[in-house]
Amino acid sequence: MNEETSGERRRARLPRNLPRLALIVVLAVVVLTLGLVVRPGKPAEPAPPTASERALAAALADTVELRSDAERLTGAGTAADGTVSFLTTQARALWRPGSAAVSASPSPASASPSPASAPPSAAEASPSDAPVTAASLVTALDASGRQRLADAAAADPGTARLLASVGTGQLLQASALAAASGTPDPATSSAPAAAPSPTAPATVSATPVPSACPTATGSPSAAPSASASSARADLANALAEVISTERETVYAYQVALTRLDGPGAAAAATRLTRHEALAAAAEEQARQHCAAAPPRQAGYALDPAFLASPAAGLRGLESGSLAAYADLVGLSDGSTRQWAVSGLLEAGRRAAAWGAAPEPTPGLSVDPAELPTLPAAVAG
Repeated sequence: MNEETSGERRRARLPRNLPRLALIVVLAVVVLTLGLVVRPGKPAEPAPPTASERALAAALADTVELRSDAERLTGAGTAADGTVSFLTTQARALWRPGSAAVSASPSPASASPSPASAPPSAAEASPSDAPVTAASLVTALDASGRQRLADAAAADPGTARLLASVGTGQLLQASALAAASGTPDPATSSAPAAAPSPTAPATVSATPVPSACPTATGSPSAAPSASASSARADLANALAEVISTERETVYAYQVALTRLDGPGAAAAATRLTRHEALAAAAEEQARQHCAAAPPRQAGYALDPAFLASPAAGLRGLESGSLAAYADLVGLSDGSTRQWAVSGLLEAGRRAAAWGAAPEPTPGLSVDPAELPTLPAAVAG
């Protein structure tokens, strides 16, 4: 009986203690919250910029500096007027939100340059306190273009494709400005830009040793992951596009030779030989990556306008081949990427030799109207 009475008393006191217990819980939560506010955790430090981000920032800084130099020459009869809009488009293509926060330090490719091989930066080629001339602008454009191509070798795929395009454009614009202003062209008096590695079959005779490829009975190595298989398929498609492009261009040059004479025929004959070598080199690259070359075609349909004006037609074909090489830059690495970068620049120079004007982003489908506007601090 006493136990029942004691239990009833405890149950009677419990409702009266609930408000007190609730108040204690609330006070504990408030104190804990205030403690978290007063003593916040140490904020995480921002991750340092990647090598690709540094290369992109350096490209933007050099391009803006070149644009400033070109503006100082406009209207002075130096043929630099078109270079301003050219470099403006390039700067807009290079601009990314937050670019100003990334230090434009030397790119990874030039962090420890050797005196004999490293090209000077645009700032070194044209110091800000030196008077700007057409010759100094040509030299600075050439130096910046070479650095962009060097940086493309180690950048991530998208950045590599953009840097290779911008660098090619700057080198072509340097040559065009040199010709228009009567100044020496660095392209004819210095080592070739984007010198290929000893294993690049496009420009030297050495043949790369094919890697072990999967056979009908299985692969010599573990099965690749889904992402690796996708990357391999993309690379195979890019190589197939280059092969098809080069084969079609060879056919077009063969047809053009029957309709050209004089210097045009001599130039076409030389470039035909080069395209035959490029087609063979692209096929070798495909074998190296275990990719099948597309079937050969007996011929290609040529537009009647090509037959009427073969020089203009060859100019269009050379310009059209830029996209295939730019895609290969972004989908490859190592010696294959170096080969693709060299192929991109070569195609641009051949197109220019047939009369094509330099483009700010050769090989890329870029609509200037869709590019971001440069911030005032960058645009100057």
